[in-house]
Amino acid sequence: MRGWLTLITLCGATFLIALDFSIVTVALPEIGRDLNFATAGDLQWVATACLLPTASLLLLFGRVSDLVGRRRLFILGIILFTGLSLMGGLAPNPAVLITARAGQGIAAAMIGPTAIALMTASFREGPQRTKALAVNGALLSLGFVIGTIGGGLITSGLSWRWTMLIMVFLGAVIALGAVALLPKDGARIATRLDVPGAILASGGLFALVYGISTGADAGWTSSSTLGSLIAAVVLIAAFLLVEARHPAPLVSLELLNRPTVKWSFVVGFVTFGMCGGTTVLLSLYMQDVLGYSALATGFGFLAEGATALVAGTIASKLIGSLGTRQIMVLGLLVQAVGTGFMVFLPADSNIPLLLVTSGAMGFGHVLAVVAFITTLTSGLRTDEQGVAGALSQMPQFVGAIGVAGLAAIVTARSAALASTTTAKLATLGGLHAATLTAGFACIGGLLVALTLLRRAAPAPEPAPAA
Repeated sequence: MRGWLTLITLCGATFLIALDFSIVTVALPEIGRDLNFATAGDLQWVATACLLPTASLLLLFGRVSDLVGRRRLFILGIILFTGLSLMGGLAPNPAVLITARAGQGIAAAMIGPTAIALMTASFREGPQRTKALAVNGALLSLGFVIGTIGGGLITSGLSWRWTMLIMVFLGAVIALGAVALLPKDGARIATRLDVPGAILASGGLFALVYGISTGADAGWTSSSTLGSLIAAVVLIAAFLLVEARHPAPLVSLELLNRPTVKWSFVVGFVTFGMCGGTTVLLSLYMQDVLGYSALATGFGFLAEGATALVAGTIASKLIGSLGTRQIMVLGLLVQAVGTGFMVFLPADSNIPLLLVTSGAMGFGHVLAVVAFITTLTSGLRTDEQGVAGALSQMPQFVGAIGVAGLAAIVTARSAALASTTTAKLATLGGLHAATLTAGFACIGGLLVALTLLRRAAPAPEPAPAA
């Protein structure tokens, strides 16, 4: 019983982060009107201010958790997130709200990797751990769907402020569960933090996600976008050089070069990037092509959430029967089929086709997520689990590259069709081109899992904790 309560606490934390991001995104128009944001670009910072620190600080806090204790960092992250949610819900002006959102992003970077590391430490490698990761993957996807629906309901019936204030109640419950249930941290690792590596990794990831997040509005060839992306390449390259020479690196290159780590990371990047990007496209399809309201659009994602929950329920059994790599391949195949068949979505509503294709995408995505995280976190030493937890979370945020890429395809294809058809059909044509691309990208990830992971050397057995 205690094990299940521990799992609920840890999965509740990742569910909270997913819920927070999607529920606030739906409430953005109401937030803009209530707090008098000057422009739509300024309003977008309510989402971006949370995303940037989360993506850029994951590796740092993953390593810090190995040094200072995962339980300590997890509880601190939950408490900070809860307090900053209260600050955001009571914000009197845009500056206070954006500051609170940036703080939530920092707290989320503490919570994400430590939740995974605590999960892998609490459940023995094998069926137990796979089941725990399956529940976590299902609740992560469900958090986005419930946030999309709940954001519309709360904003319509109460106020956008309750999209923040509800996080206070959930955060308080999770914090109490963490204090009562999580085992005490063991002895600390007697190693100093790799400060140069932390600065370079955080700066490089920040520049990368900033360039991707703002590129569509600023222009992909603008000086700010190109400057950010060039800075990201330079900083990440410098980070790898520093890590190769540092006696106690932030992230061991031996760990990064381990086949089970690097190739499963690639799979994670593909499945998160294509599912996240396609979800954005579906929202565009339902609102701009079909004319759905924001609330109706939220309900349009119900099939994706339901099948994600089903996939999380059966993933551990499937992995036990067929193997992790086989389920990774199966998940990507189902995601590819569901996404690719969205090319048949019509200009007029076809709810069965919408539900079947989005449901298939959600089902396959969760299978792939559970399989890649299981592969990435298996066979590691105790002192590597914090960093591995960060690496397993990173595809969610670096996957924004996929969102930006698919959005660029929609824009280019729609512009090409604009002179020969109506605006609505041009948008639909762009969406079809992007979803077909997403399907082929999933096939590419499938081939990575099928060929490169097959040749991966067996991971070493975990060393006993110090």
